[in-house]
Amino acid sequence: MESFFVATGVVVVVYYAVKLLLFSRMLLPKLWFPVPKSFFTSMGEWAVVTGASQGIGKEYAFQLAQQGMNVVIISRSRADLDLVAKGISQSTGKNVKVIVADLTKDDVFEEIEEELKYLNIGVLVNNVGMLPSFIPVQFLDTAELEQTITTVISCNVKTMTKMCKIVLPNMESRQKGLIINVSSGIATIPVPMFSLYAASKVYVERLSQCLQAEYKDKGIIIQVVSPFGVSTRMSAYSKNLVTLAPEYFVKSSLQYVTAGDKTYGSVRHALMAWFLQCIPKKILYADALLYGLQDFIREKVAEANIKL
Repeated sequence: MESFFVATGVVVVVYYAVKLLLFSRMLLPKLWFPVPKSFFTSMGEWAVVTGASQGIGKEYAFQLAQQGMNVVIISRSRADLDLVAKGISQSTGKNVKVIVADLTKDDVFEEIEEELKYLNIGVLVNNVGMLPSFIPVQFLDTAELEQTITTVISCNVKTMTKMCKIVLPNMESRQKGLIINVSSGIATIPVPMFSLYAASKVYVERLSQCLQAEYKDKGIIIQVVSPFGVSTRMSAYSKNLVTLAPEYFVKSSLQYVTAGDKTYGSVRHALMAWFLQCIPKKILYADALLYGLQDFIREKVAEANIKL
């Protein structure tokens, strides 16, 4: 019996030592996960970014263009996309193709596929996503719940799946490509009042990881990136130690593209995930904490003057 407990203790120590070593690699991505200067352009000539009119998507488009790629930007706002396209062209000299599409609709993907048909696409960033409500609420208190269910699933789930279907065949035939699917740190643990959004992002994580297992041997990298706070409209433009500026977050996340099938995109967000998983669920699910978070977000939305 003594030998059994000693052996068990050794196994536990080794297990956590390995986990600590694996986590420590996140601190030095350039050493552990070097990304050659030509990495992105070696995947193909074009990058496609959904939800690229602002926030994280806009920044992915800019930074991939800075890496030497032409970019296709997709969103539903022509005016915003044209501004982004102009900025990218002027600052990088790369070609920008604009596709205006409401990705919550069913009838847009055939046109998108036709627009992308003859492009040598090396990178796809599935970034587009939406919250059911800016102010977190219980599931049944969601405004226009029936329509919201359909819209959130179409935007957060179906769009990512359809875009992978469009882009993957060409990547498979060329035996190379990179797909980044943007999930959310909130998918790491069940979070009340974010139920529909969190569940949709769990789908993004699981499909991404399954696709990577299926296509890794064919030279394709499929990675899910799960940020916590990024200072965008969705977070009411908050800024703090955890809520990062989009340009900082995207630059950080691109350093981890060879780090495995899932990353949090930054050391701070990886630490946040670890911290939240250590907190007992009774504390996380306490009414005082949940309603305090609800009031905090309501104040931030009011300060940012965001229309609900």
